[in-house]
Amino acid sequence: MKISNTLMLLGLFAVSPLSQAVTGLAFVHGTGKQTDALNDYWTSEFVNSVRQGLANSGNYTVINCDFDQYMWDEAASGCLVNQLGQFIDAKNIDSLILLTHSNGGNIVRWVLSNPTWDARYPKIVNATSRVIALAPSSAGTPLADAVSEGNVFETSLGWLLGYDSDAVKQQQVGWMSYYNSTWLHGTSGRPGLGKPFETVVGSDVDSAIWDSDSYCAGYQYQVALETTQNWLDSCSDGFLNCSSQSAAGTVWFTDKQKTAGAEPLSHQQSRRACFKLDSLIRNHI
Repeated sequence: MKISNTLMLLGLFAVSPLSQAVTGLAFVHGTGKQTDALNDYWTSEFVNSVRQGLANSGNYTVINCDFDQYMWDEAASGCLVNQLGQFIDAKNIDSLILLTHSNGGNIVRWVLSNPTWDARYPKIVNATSRVIALAPSSAGTPLADAVSEGNVFETSLGWLLGYDSDAVKQQQVGWMSYYNSTWLHGTSGRPGLGKPFETVVGSDVDSAIWDSDSYCAGYQYQVALETTQNWLDSCSDGFLNCSSQSAAGTVWFTDKQKTAGAEPLSHQQSRRACFKLDSLIRNHI
């Protein structure tokens, strides 16, 4: 009887919640200096939907940092690891999922690629289980080149690019090619990141005034992104070429493969609850 009871107790401990990983989710915004990314960048609708995929939906955080800076800057990666470290400690997180958008993926890649750069980095690297990167600017964008050269994009896309900031300079195609070949991991021919880096690729922009799908996340943004798409490849989300979005890690899916109605995701829509994107992520985590 004692042996039987002992085995039963061991079985209980084996499945006890105390022995299971505590999973947390961090929403990491893209270019820009954010003080309320929940409302100004992601929206509560998106965040509250996605976090329901967690065993404990309260184990989430929304990052607010100055991502107008270079990725290695204290205000960028330093701020990111500080907030992630506080979140890990507060919630006892040992399995951290990072959900990034656009340039946020580059800042996360900087931390994962350079764990000895800063004493705070290893804690984040060790806790991170995977990254889900929405429309990451892994190979930069020609629009950043255009902004840095001071042409019309500087005024017409200030809402998206943040004007001629260091982060925009960083996302020039040639600059990202250099960083990918020297400092960053995860691209072709380079060392791996050590963590899964799954990307969601946006492939087109719809802005037909009669199409209700064009109004998701703001019709005015669709019109602007439709315009800038003329300077990009045929496969792009209005800000990034598909080749840039898929340059690092592995592609989880390209929008039309999984979205409701096989709708494309513009760069604006890939951080919103458009075409069931939120439920796709929720079910994936």
